Amino acid sequence: MSSVFGKNIKIAIFGQSHAEVVGVCIDGLPAGEHIDKEALADFMARRAPGNASFATKRKEKDAVEILTGLVDDTTCGAPLMAMIRNTDCKSKDYSQFKDTPRPSHADYVAEIKYNGFQDIRGGGHFSGRLTAALCIAGGICKQLLEKKGIEIFSHIYTIGDITEPLFEQIAPEKNMLEKLARSHFPVLNENIGQKMIAKITEVQADCDSIGGGIECMVLGMPVGVGGGMFAGIENHLSSAIFGVPAVKGIEFGNGFSCMHLKGSENNDAFCMTDKEVKTASNRHGGILGGISSGMPIIFRTAIKATPSIAKSQKTVSLSEKKDTHIEIKGRHDPCIVPRAVACIEAATAIALYDLLLTSKI
Repeated sequence: MSSVFGKNIKIAIFGQSHAEVVGVCIDGLPAGEHIDKEALADFMARRAPGNASFATKRKEKDAVEILTGLVDDTTCGAPLMAMIRNTDCKSKDYSQFKDTPRPSHADYVAEIKYNGFQDIRGGGHFSGRLTAALCIAGGICKQLLEKKGIEIFSHIYTIGDITEPLFEQIAPEKNMLEKLARSHFPVLNENIGQKMIAKITEVQADCDSIGGGIECMVLGMPVGVGGGMFAGIENHLSSAIFGVPAVKGIEFGNGFSCMHLKGSENNDAFCMTDKEVKTASNRHGGILGGISSGMPIIFRTAIKATPSIAKSQKTVSLSEKKDTHIEIKGRHDPCIVPRAVACIEAATAIALYDLLLTSKI
């Protein structure tokens, strides 16, 4: 099924944007693992709506209710089921989209695929709202990875044409990385971050939206996780990350820039560091042949601009078979990138924890 992910652990996401709940069932978690509910709540707050002037005005507490799978906050071997109640829905804003589909949304293709029976409210199960359920599973997997010394950090590296340095360009200290994990607008350079926020505010005032990019770094991944061909870390990570609806692209290490380099310029020389095999540079992004090299895993994702904008846009009337225009009302993020950071980390944690169980390392 399209809403199920994983081989060793399986996560099944359920719900719709304006249904009573969204949630997740996680099967295969090992028994005896303590889950810190306060840490999970803090992680969920990074994705939750309504926490900034440049976010949607939809107010949801995103309080996680764990129904099964825990005894005294410890996994017991049974499937873990958790949910979040939707409490601030305005479904009437969406009724028109069955006939006049929104540009760059799934309205039209869902109408064809599901013969008109899809839930149009809030985008149904195509909505970014379901990333709340993804973050429940990801927040739990993130805790389990941290117990093994594996940490995930992310920052917003670009909004529109405003870009800040990448991880490898400034080699941030641990305290700076930990600060990112506590921020609703995680950037490495605060001055550039303010310019990004100003850009979002500018497009918001113009009834428009803007996209950007997120860079993610994984520290502590041991050598040997993953596999060749279709079992590679890039394969598994990409599959999970494209579960975040706004993602349109991904690159690992130096990504597409390697097209312009010679082999002598692109190769990462091996060297001994503290009696361990490392590479002098990390253009490969911590993955060789689909397998972790022991260097930081680094990748970047492209996040599209929120397609729901208040400007008049061209569309069609499906009932009248003619061109028309549409103006989208309701509450929408002028930029989804800040809230997507936690979603990228969640998808990363799920994919890597699943692979780690495969590798038995």
